[in-house]
Amino acid sequence: MRDMSFHITTFGCQMNAGDSEWLARAMQARGFSEAPFGQASVYILNTCSVRDKPEQKVYSEIGRIRSLTGNDPNVLVCVGGCVAQQVGNALFSRFSQVRLVFGADGIAQAPDAIVRLTRERFRRLSLVDFSAEYPEREGPLYAGTRVPASAFVAIMQGCDNFCSYCIVPYVRGRQKSRRAEAVLEECRAVLDAGAREITLLGQNVNSYGHDSGGMGFTDLLYKVAALPGLARLRFITPHPKDLAPELIRAFGELSVLAPRLHLPLQSGSDRILERMGRRYTRAQYLDLVAKLRAARPEMHFSTDIIVGFPGETEEDFQETMETMRQANFVGSFSFVYSQRPGTRAALLQDELPRKEKLERLSRLQEWQYAHAGEMLRALEGETVEVLLEELSPKPEAGLVIWQGKEPRGHTVNVTLTGPEPARGWKGSLVPAQITAAAMHSLRAEQVGEAR
Repeated sequence: MRDMSFHITTFGCQMNAGDSEWLARAMQARGFSEAPFGQASVYILNTCSVRDKPEQKVYSEIGRIRSLTGNDPNVLVCVGGCVAQQVGNALFSRFSQVRLVFGADGIAQAPDAIVRLTRERFRRLSLVDFSAEYPEREGPLYAGTRVPASAFVAIMQGCDNFCSYCIVPYVRGRQKSRRAEAVLEECRAVLDAGAREITLLGQNVNSYGHDSGGMGFTDLLYKVAALPGLARLRFITPHPKDLAPELIRAFGELSVLAPRLHLPLQSGSDRILERMGRRYTRAQYLDLVAKLRAARPEMHFSTDIIVGFPGETEEDFQETMETMRQANFVGSFSFVYSQRPGTRAALLQDELPRKEKLERLSRLQEWQYAHAGEMLRALEGETVEVLLEELSPKPEAGLVIWQGKEPRGHTVNVTLTGPEPARGWKGSLVPAQITAAAMHSLRAEQVGEAR
């Protein structure tokens, strides 16, 4: 191996983003240094196979590495996450530089496996077996690393829902809740290391504890909320069928719980929801939204939508559009249905033509972009507290501009006018007045002292 440098490319969800943050710290703890793409000797691809497109991007990325490095056998490519779990050892025969594949449960062993492979040039290792319990990792490994102002903390792994379209239970396994003590220990560690905001992660966070009979999610939420130094708390992703009344009450009782919730809808048609195996109706979903808004009137919602699920009619699609209007979503992740191998939906025979699916998706996204713009413009003039995360990617001469998020999760570029706090700007909370709305972000000016 030429040197001890690594580069991580992350595809997919926040679970993968959190896993990649841990991988980076674990590699640095072993003496590796992070390097830009094209300058590393170890490439780690943390992959997603929820849809076909991100899976194909992984193969393209491996090809790009091979082209860039001339297929150098000293370059080590490691494929982790959902594609690794799904494809497994077939990656070895297809790509000569791939010498490690690891699934979601194998990530805890991946850093030591990489060290071994850098010493044993021709060995290949596969870590795709599922474990019976949550695969706890070493850590928290924050010494000498950059801790983000907003940190991810995983609380569970896998999913027991088996929605008809979803490959997650097959590539991440059945639900395994992490011990509450381990979650709280990591939360304390990230706060001690300088984080101000924590996002609790899981495929279905509000079913936390259902598999183990231990502490439930709402109780865990209250314990995390009480930790010293925590300014803001978020969680993703909840399932509507498991959204308990006590969790709704928590939004009214916990001031640190951010007034933003990503609540996957998938479809607004009861007929399609039943085919998807979602186990709630449109009316039940909208009732949850109404109760959450009653508990926290300033709440903003985002969602996931699948367009063109097998058998979806124009009437079904219009019901989805009407549900989106009633729920008043500020944002949505919307995609055309993508058949995934091994799922029940893959057996359905009435899949729509791709052209029809794309046309519907275009209509939905056109409405969402316009509506989100209206909601952001409605915030102009408000004073919000922004958690600063990094320098703005769009600097302006003579101005100090930092980027961060306000409580509802919107990105804000703040012009700073006050003195820099002792802790530095990163991780500081700054009161700012919103002056303008762009398509996906806000502009603001500092109006008070940072804390």
